[in-house]
Amino acid sequence: MDSAAQDFQPRTFSIKLWPPSESTRLMLVERMTKNLSTESIFSRKYGLLGKEEAHENAKRIEQLCFASADEHFKKEPDGDGSSAVQLYAKETSKMMLEVLKKGPRITAESEAPLGPGDTVLDISGGKRAFIEADEAKELLSPLTKPGNSYKRICFSNRSFGIDAANVAGPILESVKNQLTEVDISDFVAGRPEDEALDVMRIFSKALEGSVLRYLNISDNALGEKGVRAFSELLKSQENLEELYVMNDGISEDAAKALSELIPSTEKLKVLHFHNNMTGDEGAVYVAEMVKRSPNLESFRCSATRIGSDGGVALSEALGTCTHLKKLDLRDNLFGVDAGIALSKTLPKLPDLVELYLSDLNLENKGTVAIVNALKQLAPQLEVLEMAGNEINAKAAPALAEFLTAMQSLKKLTLAENELKDAGAVIIAKSLEDGHAHLKELDVSTNMFQRAGARCFARAVANKPGFVQLNINGNFISDEGIDEVKDILKAGKNSLDVLGSLDENDPEGDPDDDDEEEDDEDAKDDDDKDGLDSKLQNVQVEQDD
Repeated sequence: MDSAAQDFQPRTFSIKLWPPSESTRLMLVERMTKNLSTESIFSRKYGLLGKEEAHENAKRIEQLCFASADEHFKKEPDGDGSSAVQLYAKETSKMMLEVLKKGPRITAESEAPLGPGDTVLDISGGKRAFIEADEAKELLSPLTKPGNSYKRICFSNRSFGIDAANVAGPILESVKNQLTEVDISDFVAGRPEDEALDVMRIFSKALEGSVLRYLNISDNALGEKGVRAFSELLKSQENLEELYVMNDGISEDAAKALSELIPSTEKLKVLHFHNNMTGDEGAVYVAEMVKRSPNLESFRCSATRIGSDGGVALSEALGTCTHLKKLDLRDNLFGVDAGIALSKTLPKLPDLVELYLSDLNLENKGTVAIVNALKQLAPQLEVLEMAGNEINAKAAPALAEFLTAMQSLKKLTLAENELKDAGAVIIAKSLEDGHAHLKELDVSTNMFQRAGARCFARAVANKPGFVQLNINGNFISDEGIDEVKDILKAGKNSLDVLGSLDENDPEGDPDDDDEEEDDEDAKDDDDKDGLDSKLQNVQVEQDD
């Protein structure tokens, strides 16, 4: 044998998975932006981020996670980088969940821009952590400087104990007369109840008498005790324009205390009660606050366990809020009667632009009553969400008539209903002509097949500026999916507007649901109807 052949050694190839290319990193940012700004179980609970805010968060998350994973890779330079990729993906998912749970920036509600002398002190950045006295003194030192012009403060995401609160109290008292906006949401996390209540009392006393336009005391597990711990601050507020009391354990007694303590809500423009345990009894006191708030422009009372009686009381109270632009009542137990009560109030709200009514158990009767009442508002209504209301084909004609007139519509969500092909075809055709401003359409999980999917694709194929069509979770055959793609390709919009189809069931049969009735005529002939891969499937993972 030739000696050269004997000396030959096969060449080995080493594939490095890290670092990712610039294009891969950009792809991940775009994917995260889409996930953060798309309707999901998280957005229904915590609120939906706008595209711009989602993109900002996506870029920040990617940069932080890349730096962390790159540092990890440097400790294993002889490896292929797979563990760095796994860390990159895992941390990305974790931080996305944190952003979603925090919800959209609350300051987005405020239209007042920052001026030269309108300075913000925000210590909320970084990881949530306990603050001790020395750190509090350092963090709040800008407020102690003579001649400072701080008007807005944000202490969210930092947990104050007694010692830190005793440092903060005198400092806040010294600047309270110049403050206009105070965010002390999530500022006692992890503290024992007695200590947390004492901290609240210290802050309340320090800020008593300040003339605030904005106050956020969300995410503090207040309950009645917590609300009353803020009594001195709340009693002194007569000029509030924005009040946020979200995820605070606001029960009947807490709602009663809040209604009693705030002396005036006449100037209130924004009132958010999201994710509390208010119930029907508490809703009565929330309704009292609403009645006293004639200038309200944005009201959010989602995920508050309000049933039929409370829904009726709240709906009637909203009739006094004739300047309302945004109304969010999602994820409650209203039922048909409360839906009908709301339909009687809606014509009194001529400025309404965004309406969120998902998961209210409205059924056909409540839905039809509401859309019939909304016809007067159709020209300027931009957002309508009615997902998860057991709406079927019987309500489709009324919905279609309403949608035909709704030419300012930018976003329509009818997900998790029971439209089937019969209802889907009717609604899709109502959207086909006009609706030039439509950007998002979510009709996922509606039991429709090939015919309904085709009609929705035709409805949006040529709309300028359209962003996303969600038809996931239905029973569309493989042939039907191909037809949808062909329709979109042939139109002015590309396939990029088509959302994920990972939960579509091409073998599914809408008639397997025994609770659905009178849809036999809706049946079509469609009853038969590496690194990049790792990062392409990055999803938000729940931590509990």
